[in-house]
Amino acid sequence: MAGFRTAAAGTALAAALGLAGAATALAPMLSPIAAKAQGTPGLVEFRWDSSKDYRKLYFFMTDTQRLKRSEYYLILKPKDRKTAILKLTVGVPKTFDSTIDPKRVKLCYMKEGGMLARTRCESDIPATVEVAADGTAIEIFPDTPVPVGKTIGVYINLFNPFNAGMYQFNALAQAPGDVPISGYLGSWLIQIDPPSN
Repeated sequence: MAGFRTAAAGTALAAALGLAGAATALAPMLSPIAAKAQGTPGLVEFRWDSSKDYRKLYFFMTDTQRLKRSEYYLILKPKDRKTAILKLTVGVPKTFDSTIDPKRVKLCYMKEGGMLARTRCESDIPATVEVAADGTAIEIFPDTPVPVGKTIGVYINLFNPFNAGMYQFNALAQAPGDVPISGYLGSWLIQIDPPSN
């Protein structure tokens, strides 16, 4: 009987050690890995549901780490707008502590990236760019109304802010017509990451 208990205890110990070994072997695969220069929204991301009050827009960044120089591509696909654009306003959160130089902002027709190609501007859309004194809005006035049917984007070259976290940039567009009112198109929910160790 004592021999049976010893054998059973040995089997249980071996099974426990086997599970511990498997867990140790899997740990590197299960632990989060910091992505370098990965700015495209991931397959799993935190976001609010799309509704009339919030619509998710696509974006791409060349670097998501705080204080790093990064290129932002804030994209508006054809499905994101139903009218031509006379004026485009990008609302920037007050907490986004970074200097936006209007000379480093442009409106362009976009080429969306994928597995084999990078997101980029295909051609510039002539426009006047103004940044609010407090940095909370970028106003873009195209020389001629931007027609529907093509993917456009706002390109911004800047240094990421000091504080890591999520920042919601809002897109407002004014269509040609008698009523000069800007309508909400959607939001780009941008994540700034702490430095990777």
